[in-house]
Amino acid sequence: MKTIAILGAGSWGTALAVHLARPRKDVGAAGQVPDVRLWARDAELADALAHSRLNEVYLPGIALPESVRVTRALSEALDGAELVVSALPSHGCRGVMRAARPHLRPHATMVSATKGLEHDTLNRMSEVIDQEAGADHPVVVLSGPSFALEVARGLPTAVLAASRHDAASALVQEEFRAAYFRLYRSSDVIGVEISAAMKNVIAISAGVVEGLGLGQNAHAALITRGLAEIARLVVAAGGQRDTTAGLSGLGDLVLTCTGSLSRNRYVGIELARGRTLEDIVAGMKMIAEGVKTTSAALALGARYGVELPIATQMAAVFEGRCGVRDAVETLMLRPQRAETV
Repeated sequence: MKTIAILGAGSWGTALAVHLARPRKDVGAAGQVPDVRLWARDAELADALAHSRLNEVYLPGIALPESVRVTRALSEALDGAELVVSALPSHGCRGVMRAARPHLRPHATMVSATKGLEHDTLNRMSEVIDQEAGADHPVVVLSGPSFALEVARGLPTAVLAASRHDAASALVQEEFRAAYFRLYRSSDVIGVEISAAMKNVIAISAGVVEGLGLGQNAHAALITRGLAEIARLVVAAGGQRDTTAGLSGLGDLVLTCTGSLSRNRYVGIELARGRTLEDIVAGMKMIAEGVKTTSAALALGARYGVELPIATQMAAVFEGRCGVRDAVETLMLRPQRAETV
C-alpha cells in the first residue's frame, strides 16, 4: 500500500483522510490501508485533531481513524509520500506547494483536490502545482460531485481523475477506489478544472434564484444556461465540450446548485435575504470558492473573448453595483438568441 500525504485539514482534506484510511477488503486489498498523513497549517487545529480525532470545525461528527498521522510539519507529512494530495484553498495553494517542494519524494504523484482559479495569474490549480512542484511530478486532478461529508460517511460517490499522464491517473484510480467511491479517468485537465471552478460561481447565482423564491422554472433555466456559460469558456480555453456534460461539469454543477451542503448555494441564498457579502463570508467557517473565482473567471473570459453574463451579474452584486433582483432582471432582459450561441 502507498504512503499518502494530504495537505490541508479542511472538510475535504479530512474527508479524504478518513476515506483513504479505511480498510479496503471490499476491493480485494486484504484489509490493508495506506500510510496516511494529514497536514494542518493551523497548529491549534492540528493539536485538536491529533488528540480528539475529531475535526469539529470543518467536518463535525466524523472520527478520524487512529491510523491517520496528523502533523503540522510539512517535512513529516511528505517524508516518503508517493501520493501528495493538495486539499488547500485556491489562494493558499502556491505558497504551500513552494514550501513543500524540498520535501517531495522524487517523481511523487501530485493530486489536486482544489476547485478554483488563482486570482492574480488566472492559473488553474494543476498549473500552480506543476510550476511549484516541478515537471518530474505528474499532476492528477480529482473532481466531480462530491460533498466531503458524504464521502466521509461512505456514501456512493463517482468522480474523475484527470491528467495528461495516463499512468498517474490510473494510479489514483487504483489507490482511491472503494466499494462506495468510483473513479473515471479523463485526459481533459483544462475542461475538468474550468468546469469545477465555474460551477461554484453558477451555484451562488442559483442560490440567489432560490432565495428570492423565483420558482423551479427559473432555477432550472439558470442551471442550464450556467452550463452553457461554462462550456463556452472551456472550449475557448482549449478544453472539450463533452467534458462539461460529465461528472466534473453537469454532475458537479447540479450538486452544488441544489445540495443543502453547498457553501456557494448558501452564499446566494443569504444574498437574496438581504445580507451583505462581507457579513456572509465573515460568518462562514469554510471558504465558498465561487466568491473568489468570479472575478478570475471574468478575467479569463476577457482573455479568450468569451461572454459570461451570469458571472458578470454576480460580480456586480458582489461589488455593490446592483441588487440581486436587478441582476436577475438584467439576465432575463438580455437580447434573445439561439440556444447554442
